[in-house]
Amino acid sequence: MEDTSVHKIQISGPTLASLIQRVSSSPGDIDGLLFGHVTTTTPSTLSDDPSPSSTVTAISDQPSLIATVTSFFSSSSAATFYSPSGEIDTLTLNNLISTSDHLIGWFSGRRKTHLRPSMRETSVTASLSQTLNKSCIFMLLTTPFHDQLIHTHEYKAFQFRSATDSFEAKTLDVVNLGPAFRGHYGNFTPNSLFPELPFEVKGLNCESMVEDTEDKGKIENEKFGKLCDDRLFKIDRLKNLMGSNASSYTNELEELYNSMIKKLNDLAKVVEQSSSRVLEQENHNMKLRYKVAGLE
Repeated sequence: MEDTSVHKIQISGPTLASLIQRVSSSPGDIDGLLFGHVTTTTPSTLSDDPSPSSTVTAISDQPSLIATVTSFFSSSSAATFYSPSGEIDTLTLNNLISTSDHLIGWFSGRRKTHLRPSMRETSVTASLSQTLNKSCIFMLLTTPFHDQLIHTHEYKAFQFRSATDSFEAKTLDVVNLGPAFRGHYGNFTPNSLFPELPFEVKGLNCESMVEDTEDKGKIENEKFGKLCDDRLFKIDRLKNLMGSNASSYTNELEELYNSMIKKLNDLAKVVEQSSSRVLEQENHNMKLRYKVAGLE
C-alpha cells in the first residue's frame, strides 16, 4: 500500500458485528490487530443500452485502492503489543501474527470518549506504520460520550499517512454480500428507452363491466367501474402511462386517486360515527343492567 491514499475501507457485516461484540463484552478498554488485504479496483460506469448507436457501453474510471478487513485479533486488555509510550514491541507483535496473516492495521475500543484518535493512538499508529513500512489502517470504536437509553456503538476508520504524520478519515463500507465483487461496480446509467409492453387487464374493463354485471353478478366490479366513469377515466387507458405521452395522463390518474382517497375518508367517518353509537348503546345497556340488579 506504500503511502498511497486508499479510496475506502471495507469490512464484512459479520466481522464488524464480531468486533463490536468483542469491544462491548470486555470489562475495560481493549485494542487489537486488523488483518486483510489491499486491492486495486477499476470501477465501471455501465449502460443498459446494447445498441450500436450507443457511444460507449462501459466507461472505466480511475483505478482506486480498496483496503478490506477480513479478520482481527484482540486480547483481554489494552497495550498488549506496544509500550506505554507508544513504541511497538516487535517480538510480541511477531508472536501474535501467523505466517498466513496479512497485517494492515489495528483498532482501539474505549467507552464514553470522543470519536477521534488520542495522542497515544497516534504514536502507536505511527510506530506500527514504520514497522510495517507502509500506511496503516486504524479503526476506533467507542460508545456515546453522553448516557443514552439505548446502548449504541460508534465507529470510524482512518488511514495514517506517514508522510504527514496525520490521520485521514475514510469511508467504512460494510459489505454483506462478499467484498470480492462490490468494488468492480461503480455507476449505472440507464440509456435505453422503456420498451412498449402489451397491456391487458382481464375483468376490469369499465365499458364491459356494465354488460357483465347482470350476467355474473359482480357487484365489486360494478362499483369500481362506476368510480372510473365518475372520473372519466377508463381502465384500458392505463396503457398510455407507458410511453412518450405518459405525462399528459398523469394528472387524470392522480385525480382518480384523490377521488378514491375522499371516498375512503367518508367511509372512515361513517365507521367512526358507528363506533361512537355502538359505545353509547353499550353504556346505556350497562346502566339498564345495573338498574335491574339493584346496583344503581
